[in-house]
Amino acid sequence: MKQRIALISLLVSDYDDAIHFYTDKLNFTLSEDTQLTETKRWVVVTPQGSEGCSLLLAQASDNEQRSFIGNQTGGRVFLFLYTDNLDRDYMNLLKNEVKIIREPSNEPYGKVLVFADLYGNQWDMIEPIESTK
Repeated sequence: MKQRIALISLLVSDYDDAIHFYTDKLNFTLSEDTQLTETKRWVVVTPQGSEGCSLLLAQASDNEQRSFIGNQTGGRVFLFLYTDNLDRDYMNLLKNEVKIIREPSNEPYGKVLVFADLYGNQWDMIEPIESTK
C-alpha cells in the first residue's frame, strides 16, 4: 500500500486575502482556484519546489468554523515548513512584515524560526541538517 497526505485544510476568513499572503509573502504557488458554488472555491497553494503536501484554503462558512481561524491547534505550532535556506527565507519574512514569533536559532536538527501567518497560526520554518533533508 502506498499513501501520502496530499492536502491540509486551513480555515481562512477570505480566499483572496489568504491567496495574497501565501503567494506574495511566502512565495507559494497558487496551484488551483476553482469556483465550486457562488460562495465556495477550491483554492490550493503549494510551497515553491514542493512535491508533497499543499494547503487547501477553506473559507469558513459559519460561526463555529470562524471561531477556529488562526487557532486550529489550540495555540501550538500548526505547520512545519522545511526550507533549503532559512537565512534567505527569514529575510523574505522580514521584508514582507510577517510576524516573527521566535527568532532564528540553531538546534540539533537544524536552523529554526517560528512565524505567524495572517491569521495567527504558528509555523515552524526549518532548515534541517543534511541527514534529515
